[in-house]
Amino acid sequence: MVLSLSSHNVIQYLHNAGLCSSEDGSSDDSELPDSHKNLNLLVTLADNHQLLVKQELSTNQAGTPHEFFNEWLFHQLLQQFPVIGNISAIASLVLHFDEENSILVRKYLSEYLELGSFYQNQDIFPVEMATAIGTTLAGLHRATFNRKEYRDFMATAPQGQFRYHFYNPAQGIESIGPEIFGTVPSEALKFYVLYQGWESLESAIADLAYVWKPCCLTHNDLKLDNILVHSRWEQLDNCLIRLIDWEACAWGDPAFDLGTLVASYLEIWLSSLVVDPTIELEESLRLAVTPLEVLQPSILALIRSYLNAFPMILEYRQDLILRVIQFAGLALIHRIHEMIKCRKYFDNADICMLQVAKNLLTMPEQGVLTVFGISESEILKPVAKVHKLPQPVREQQLVRLYYEKTRLRGC
Repeated sequence: MVLSLSSHNVIQYLHNAGLCSSEDGSSDDSELPDSHKNLNLLVTLADNHQLLVKQELSTNQAGTPHEFFNEWLFHQLLQQFPVIGNISAIASLVLHFDEENSILVRKYLSEYLELGSFYQNQDIFPVEMATAIGTTLAGLHRATFNRKEYRDFMATAPQGQFRYHFYNPAQGIESIGPEIFGTVPSEALKFYVLYQGWESLESAIADLAYVWKPCCLTHNDLKLDNILVHSRWEQLDNCLIRLIDWEACAWGDPAFDLGTLVASYLEIWLSSLVVDPTIELEESLRLAVTPLEVLQPSILALIRSYLNAFPMILEYRQDLILRVIQFAGLALIHRIHEMIKCRKYFDNADICMLQVAKNLLTMPEQGVLTVFGISESEILKPVAKVHKLPQPVREQQLVRLYYEKTRLRGC
């Protein structure tokens, strides 16, 4: 029988697991941060040492853990291959994994702040933070790039289960049926009408899935809320960054991590739009409370610091910048879909976000100018001065004589 954790039995569970002693004791207070998928218990021990205890609420049909296994596997990777142990400095410290009950315990980093909350509360976007994030992410990708031993290790499946060698996250919205009418409000149906009505969007997502190139370990859920920044970042020589919630980590495409992160910055801009049926999209974008121009220095610092720390990726992916833009558009679409499922609404602001996402996916060259404020060649120019980069081969612009529409839904 699976144990169900609560604030009443979590201390006893930690004691049985050897994570606290009876002499150590603990406080009576346990906080429960909001979570849609997991039960999260923040436990403060008597010496003010804090542990975050997480239990997965949803398991697969076999009743075994699904997501926490990935985070534990990543922790084991760092233990088994000390040569990449420096990556552990950016990851949260996992202390215990209970596969039978799908429970994960890690040290709670009380001296750190969620970057998403920091941006929202302070309304400042220090370039130093974005630079640290880009350098940190490049370190993860560079250390594992094309290393077969790490790839094979991350392909390990939970006991008694089988998993695909790679999972391609470049997928569109799943197929919908009549049951959707009972799960989303009528106004949210407009999202599906718009999404399925744009053949160019569907084709762009299909092409993105085709060019997805797994070559290193990727976080795969790199939004701002999964990045922690030290509370004393201004006083420290280095802006200390940690990445948390490695539940989706796998062997993947670095452009996906970068695109997901860029999308998270774009959400700050798009969620602050002034939206009215009488205002055109372009006007709404210009009237944003947090203009894109305020975010662009950080977004540009992010990509440039990444390329400075990992220039070799451009030899493998000469189209990296364009793919980052497309993955950002795809991430925005999935974000809208998540909000519909969780919050049950879809309004004019979401329509604006969907239109921006479509433009990023179908017109990535123009998207580069929109997001970064400069062209692809200008982004690469500082890197090219230091590192000799291969010149991209431009494909001939040919008119298709035959086109068979690609169907992605249901993948």
